Amino acid sequence: MVKVAVMGAGSWGTTLAKVFADGGNTVTLWARRPELAQAIQKTRENTDYLPGITLPQAITATADPEAACTGADIVVIGVPSQTVRENLTAWAGFLPSEATLLSISKGIETGTFMRMSEIVAEVTLAPAERIAVLSGPNLAREIAEEQPAATVIACRDLNRAKLVQAACASWYLRPYTNTDVIGCEIGGACKNVIALACGMAAGQGLGENTLATLITRGLAEITRLGTELGADPKTFAGLAGMGDLVATCASPLSRNRTFGAALGKGATVAEAKKATKGQVAEGVISSQSIHDLALANGVDMPITECVRAVCHEGQSVDESIRALMGRSRKSE
Repeated sequence: MVKVAVMGAGSWGTTLAKVFADGGNTVTLWARRPELAQAIQKTRENTDYLPGITLPQAITATADPEAACTGADIVVIGVPSQTVRENLTAWAGFLPSEATLLSISKGIETGTFMRMSEIVAEVTLAPAERIAVLSGPNLAREIAEEQPAATVIACRDLNRAKLVQAACASWYLRPYTNTDVIGCEIGGACKNVIALACGMAAGQGLGENTLATLITRGLAEITRLGTELGADPKTFAGLAGMGDLVATCASPLSRNRTFGAALGKGATVAEAKKATKGQVAEGVISSQSIHDLALANGVDMPITECVRAVCHEGQSVDESIRALMGRSRKSE
């Protein structure tokens, strides 16, 4: 049994707090808003993000980040990717010196093009061996409902990855370990952008052939970027690659797919935000940073480019489809 601090009470952070508690650990769940922390503590339910899910008594909710982090063996970083740096800077003085820092945020930071583990290392000065990431086909609602699923814990220190693996293992979540942090993070960030594209196609009324094409070619461009950055290509055939991509692209529970579907039906970016009920569709912002990262490394990512053009340049979904279909023909 270990002590876990989950920093972020959104749907995925709250779900993981439940997972760790069900694994026999003591868990503190930090919420940014005091009223949400108080409501969770009183009712054992996060009605804002996981209504209907009863949270274990082993979870203590708080809005005090220092109280949450004190004595933690594992600190889970579960805030939106573009706020990771700001939040970590505020928490840096509270983080236990030997704790495993586990990032569950998926994205590439705007401007710096840094992965989340790189931000964690830069802000906290923690060595890479203390920093882990979690990725996989992890739709929060399904796991909170205890539907069987798997995930990947990646860390350069395999023994530390195994420590997290043991802490979050339960009868409904099977964690695997991996040492390819780069591959897991690139897969987790890029799949959100491809899910936006799949949502756009669904919103246009397009069928399974289109969806399969986007997923398959999306995986190809994710793999190109990942391997260029030093990832193991095999990672993209596993849970953090294909597994996460399929779940996020195909499920109506996916915020990015839902956001994309609204765009496909003709909504503006501002209007599409209403479809995700205020929750962050990470791929919208990441489409720009991933596009820029790909350009800087000479990697061709046509689907990502089209999603970026729709989200940031006002290009219509129809124009994007024509641009993709009109590309020069080549071998697979």
